[in-house]
Amino acid sequence: MTEEPEVLFEQRGALAIITLNRPKALNALTLGMVRALQERLDSWAEDASVGAVLIQGAGDKAFCAGGDVRAVWYAAREGGSLTREFFYEEYTLNRTIHRYAKPFIALIDKVCMGGGVGLSIHGSYRVAGDRTLLAMPETAIGLFPDVGGGWFLPRLPGRAGVWMSLTGARLAAADCVELGVATHYVPSAQHEAVIERLAAADLSAGKAAVERVLSELSGDPGTSEIKAYRSDIDRLFAGGTVEAIIEALRADGGDWARQQADILDTRSPTSMKITLEQLRRGSELDLDAVLQMEYRMSQACMEGHDFHEGIRAVLVDKDHKPQWKPATLEEVDEALVERHFAPLGERELRF
Repeated sequence: MTEEPEVLFEQRGALAIITLNRPKALNALTLGMVRALQERLDSWAEDASVGAVLIQGAGDKAFCAGGDVRAVWYAAREGGSLTREFFYEEYTLNRTIHRYAKPFIALIDKVCMGGGVGLSIHGSYRVAGDRTLLAMPETAIGLFPDVGGGWFLPRLPGRAGVWMSLTGARLAAADCVELGVATHYVPSAQHEAVIERLAAADLSAGKAAVERVLSELSGDPGTSEIKAYRSDIDRLFAGGTVEAIIEALRADGGDWARQQADILDTRSPTSMKITLEQLRRGSELDLDAVLQMEYRMSQACMEGHDFHEGIRAVLVDKDHKPQWKPATLEEVDEALVERHFAPLGERELRF
């Protein structure tokens, strides 16, 4: 028996549809999937019969739980080229989606993390559903919120992006709408209707036609749990260093602040420091420059310790007891942080 393709492509009317098709792996993104998506998006961009593109995930659990970082981990152990190729081509795909001339709609029902956020946040519309669970959890695996995180996270309201990226906070649909991560909420049971209505629509009208369909099907996502903490996030995550943020959280005395500090105590010290610097720099850069910066960061992480230890602890041995090196924030000096932003010469990401 032949295996099913990792990505399915179809066209209904003027609507081109992408279905990420690794449901047992939570639709984690492989290099083969990145290449298939890039090729098809390039083709559809020139195809006059395609008026808009929609992306969804197969199965009941995930839109896309992220990049297949375990495969990258194995490649690093064996000296394979995947540690370079995957990030290079994934970030190029993120840029393609960001610059796509036709409406790009992502149905981000179910789990949407890391690379899955990269496949959706750069498009025209992100439609959350009842099961949406969105996060950028990279500091827990010794990485950083990549796929353009340095561009979109600093542009979220207040200090929400800093909070999300350091803690790996998980957002439900109402939270995504509250922060603008999702452009619309449509009940999960109506997501097939979104596809049917878009397929039947006159998409020659472009975004106006898409917005009409989405607005007609959109509902009330309910109360955002994080709405009550927006002022706390802005106040407690305002520090210019990770140490200052943790100090503010500990000094606050509230249960929520203590919970956030406890979470940060488990994260990679190096990841947290480079992430805060990434967001600081990214706030003043366009997406192309951010992706080039993040490629430098990715390659430094591949050469470092914490990514390999984080994947081992969370995804391979699953003991969830990573031994970070350096083990404390105090030991992560400025030189180590700066090393993650150093130019790569001939190996730079270029567009």
